[in-house]
Amino acid sequence: MEHKQNKTTLLSQGVLIFVYLGVLTVVEFGIAITFNSVALLVVIALVKAALVVYYYMHIHKLNAEHEGEEDSYEYKSGTNRIGLWLFLISDSFVFGGLMVMRLNLLGLSHPNLSQILGLVVTGVLLISSFFMNRGETLMENGDRKGFITNTVITFILGLGFLVGVVFVEWPNAIREGITPSGGTAGAAFFMMTGMHAFHVLTGLIFLVIVLINANRGLYDEKHYPVEAVAVYWHFVDVVWIFFYPALYLIGKIAG
Repeated sequence: MEHKQNKTTLLSQGVLIFVYLGVLTVVEFGIAITFNSVALLVVIALVKAALVVYYYMHIHKLNAEHEGEEDSYEYKSGTNRIGLWLFLISDSFVFGGLMVMRLNLLGLSHPNLSQILGLVVTGVLLISSFFMNRGETLMENGDRKGFITNTVITFILGLGFLVGVVFVEWPNAIREGITPSGGTAGAAFFMMTGMHAFHVLTGLIFLVIVLINANRGLYDEKHYPVEAVAVYWHFVDVVWIFFYPALYLIGKIAG
C-alpha cells in the first residue's frame, strides 16, 4: 500500500486493518482457551502491534524529508514528529519494565480474571483506534465535521475502556482475592493496568483538547496536532495489545 493515497483509499485501508486486528484478536482468544500456545500468542501480538504502528501510527512518515525553511510549518511538523516518537520510545521502556516484572513474578501463568471482560475491553480499545484513524484521515482531508464526529466516538469508547478496567475489572479482581498487596498476581495486575489506565486518561484529555481546538477551526490547514494525538492514542492501544495476552491469556491461572 502506498503512503500517498486519496481519502477513500485511506479510509478503506483503515477498515481493512481494523478487520485484520479483529480477526487476529478472535484467533488469539481462541488459541488461549483451547491449546494455549505461548509462541502463537506472542506472534499474534507482534503482528497486531506491527499493523497498528505502521498503518495507524504512520511510522513511515519519519522517513519524510523536512521540506521548507527551519521556521516553516512543514519543517517544524517533521521535527515534532521525531520528538514525539522519541518520547514514545522512552515511554515504551516503562511498559517494557512492567512486562519484565510480570514475567519474573508470574512466569507462564496469569491472574484469575474474567476472560469475557478482558476480550470486551480489548475490543472496545481496538474499535476506538479505528475511529481515531478515521477521524485523523478526515481532518487531513479537510473534513472538520467528520473528524469531530469520529473523535467524539473515540473518546466515548476510550472512556468505556477506562470504566471497564477501573470500575468493573478492578472490583471483580478484588472480590476474587486479587489485590495490590495480596500477592504477586495482584501486584502485577494493578501495576500494569494502573499505569496503562493513566495513559488512557491522559489520552482522553488530549482528545478533549483537540476537539475544542478543531471546533474553533485551528486544524483546518495545520493539522499536525491531530496526528500527534492520534499517534499517542494508537500507542496506548499497542501497549494493551501486549498487556492483554500477558494478563488474561498466557499460561495457566496463577495459584
